[in-house]
Amino acid sequence: MTSSRVPALTEAGLSPDQAASWQHRLDVVTNAADAALLWQAWLSFAALENLPFTAHAAMFAALQSFYPASEGPFPVWQPQPSDLERAHITRHIRRLGLADYAAFHQWSVTERETFWRDMIDDLGIIWREPFSTVLHPAGNVAEPHWFPNGRLNIADSCFQAAPDSPAIVFQRAGSNQCEQWTVSQLKRLASRVANGLVDAGFEPGDAVAVNMAMTPESVAIYLGIVKAGCVVVSIADSFSPAEIATRLRISNAKGIFTTDVNPRGTKRMPMYAKVKDAEAPTAVVLPGTSDPMEPAELRGGDLLWENFLSDNEHFASVARDALDPANILFSSGTTGDPKAIPWNQLTPIKCGVDGMLHHDIHAGDVVCWPTNLGWMMGPWLIFASLLNRATIALYCDAPTSAEFCKFVERAGVTMLGVIPSIVKAWRQSDAVADADWSGIQTYSSTGECSNVDDMFWLMAAADFKPVIEYCGGTEIGGGYVTGTRVQNASPATFSTPALGLDLILLDEEHHPQDTGEVFLLPPSIGLSLSLLNKDHFAVYYGDTPLGPKGEILRRHGDQLQRIGGGYYRALGRADDTMNLGGIKVSSAEIERTLNGLPGVNETAAIAVPPSGGGPSMLVVFAVLAESLDHDTLARDMQKAIRAKLNPLFKISALRVVNSLPRTASGKVMRRMLRAGFTP
Repeated sequence: MTSSRVPALTEAGLSPDQAASWQHRLDVVTNAADAALLWQAWLSFAALENLPFTAHAAMFAALQSFYPASEGPFPVWQPQPSDLERAHITRHIRRLGLADYAAFHQWSVTERETFWRDMIDDLGIIWREPFSTVLHPAGNVAEPHWFPNGRLNIADSCFQAAPDSPAIVFQRAGSNQCEQWTVSQLKRLASRVANGLVDAGFEPGDAVAVNMAMTPESVAIYLGIVKAGCVVVSIADSFSPAEIATRLRISNAKGIFTTDVNPRGTKRMPMYAKVKDAEAPTAVVLPGTSDPMEPAELRGGDLLWENFLSDNEHFASVARDALDPANILFSSGTTGDPKAIPWNQLTPIKCGVDGMLHHDIHAGDVVCWPTNLGWMMGPWLIFASLLNRATIALYCDAPTSAEFCKFVERAGVTMLGVIPSIVKAWRQSDAVADADWSGIQTYSSTGECSNVDDMFWLMAAADFKPVIEYCGGTEIGGGYVTGTRVQNASPATFSTPALGLDLILLDEEHHPQDTGEVFLLPPSIGLSLSLLNKDHFAVYYGDTPLGPKGEILRRHGDQLQRIGGGYYRALGRADDTMNLGGIKVSSAEIERTLNGLPGVNETAAIAVPPSGGGPSMLVVFAVLAESLDHDTLARDMQKAIRAKLNPLFKISALRVVNSLPRTASGKVMRRMLRAGFTP
């Protein structure tokens, strides 16, 4: 080492003798392998000493400098023999007689039909009528016909765990106690919903919207709609009447489930009032609190939950073609109508397989992901958990609080999903301080680009468990690039394309590069086959180049950077790339640099063309954690960009704001910032 780490380690809680001992060990580190071994020794030592996060951060900073770019990211978590032995992936590698994970991924994309048949068998998917083959041989990869002649209702496969095992563990808003429903209870309520739909005159194929928070009842409603052969229309509980009306119109919904109010902390957010303002069709209204609505407050034709529910707890689910829709979800577009993306009966299998292989969900695990049914992670949570015979954990209030963190402990959560902005909020408020997260085995993060420091903090909160970075989309039904529990994990990086899928990165001239726009190599279960309101082929395949071997490529729109060791780093959306002085840079790269400055909570970077023409201007929107002098902050941001990115990048404007506009899934709406910016 060229500089001493003793002061940093002493300040972080080590005694002078301990700090000197670790400084000596650091002094003899010469390469990446030594650094990785020393980190493992550090974790064993730190577990005994109960050291603070600052000590981990100091050691991490010292060791990661020994990892050259060619070696990949520094491995904060490495799978131990017990992790490898338990992993579903290990079981499949051994079954197939393959050498390692790389060989398994290669097999999954060269033998796609066998891969998906094997995964369906492994999940135990129930078929009402058998399929003739996995993939119709006459189809093309852009319009594949999966499982011809096969008929199923995917809800049937969600109740295969023991009837008395927990299906959902939950905590109501305003409560500090966990409750649970068994698999049998959830199935009975879903059947009552399905019977209620039939009694109300709904038919298979009818679209039925759900505009509710993620509660045990909304899960039962979702599965009941699917059991009835109807199609769920997912609408986020935060949407305005205009946004609700747009989604009802596009989907041609015949009915809607909602609540009278949605309790959030001490507030009661109006839900039924928004549905009425949206001029929604027949509504079924659930009580959001213990003080429900009176019948006289309903519109004519609307029903209270208790009057809608059938008493019949048995329902034979309606068999559907494998490609019949089960759910209509919407993209998070901010201009014009959002894309309406149907999920068919097979899309949930993608959720289940990603949950099994990449998140290593096992029977009896408890899976928590703060989400709602209006974002794809709501349905994903249902299917990734229940198809794997695991338990869903639901916190029916705001997830940024210390009480949510206690719920994670109380519910026995083993896999916790996050979006990076929630992690930042937990870290800033020290929300995890009074919670024991040692039971967590795996994290997963999606929705936006992760911050290395925040994800390192998150790993430390559960005794350094891995974060599975998970990037995909509604039109994929899951992820296309992610991680596993059989590979090293490093904050804010991906270790592999998703199993059953492959990708290629192309530059603007459509040449393969290590940094570029993502194109997928179809086919795969989960990839959308149609859009309700746009030309699907034009959106995903129109004018796309062929791959280097003449392959048909599917456009996705993200940007990735392939780094050492076969890992990847997210660079945001291709349409969030800016050209500054003739140099391309992504918003994510600029934001990653600026978010590390003292007093800065989060940032959003956009490029704006000047009114008189010429090069684009870099504009930064910043949310601050504390009051800072505007001019000093602007100078510090400019220095950081010049030092870490490019000295030619100049911040033309800095806007300090209270919050950044976000979609229902938590993604920053940079297009809205661009549209609203005035010099």
